[in-house]
Amino acid sequence: MEVDEHLACAMSGLTADARTMVEHARVEAQQHRFSYNEALPLESCAQGLCDLALRFGEGDNEAMSRPFGVALLLAGWDALGPGLFHADPSGTFTKFDAKAIGSGSEGAQTQLQEAWRGDLSLAEAQTLALSTLKAVMEEKVSASNVDIALVAPTYKLLSQAEVQAVIDRL
Repeated sequence: MEVDEHLACAMSGLTADARTMVEHARVEAQQHRFSYNEALPLESCAQGLCDLALRFGEGDNEAMSRPFGVALLLAGWDALGPGLFHADPSGTFTKFDAKAIGSGSEGAQTQLQEAWRGDLSLAEAQTLALSTLKAVMEEKVSASNVDIALVAPTYKLLSQAEVQAVIDRL
């Protein structure tokens, strides 16, 4: 999901919770842009999402009744360049070069750690992501069941034809 023109979010878990958190991030990004006339830094967005997740159990009348059941990958491009943060349901966030979440994430994370290099081109990174997904998915990888989004430096969701072109490179 697009958060702002320079931020995107992928999720694993409860979709309704993810939508609530992404909407919170969108509002925060717009408020920051309005107040400071600049894009919200990626780490600040991750911190804001985790602050929201930590509001569970604070004891006041506005406290949530249960924690959010979603893990998020927040990718973006800010003054520090490209970045990727993982926010988990406990309200902690960690910066990564490459990260997998969801079912099959253990195997995918191992494959990413083995194959990741800091000098990968965008095309090589796309191929690595899809080959990792292919290794852990039960279904066959196709343009109809895979989405690819880029934040390089602005958000773009690839069309099915563009996704198919990446699949053809595998």
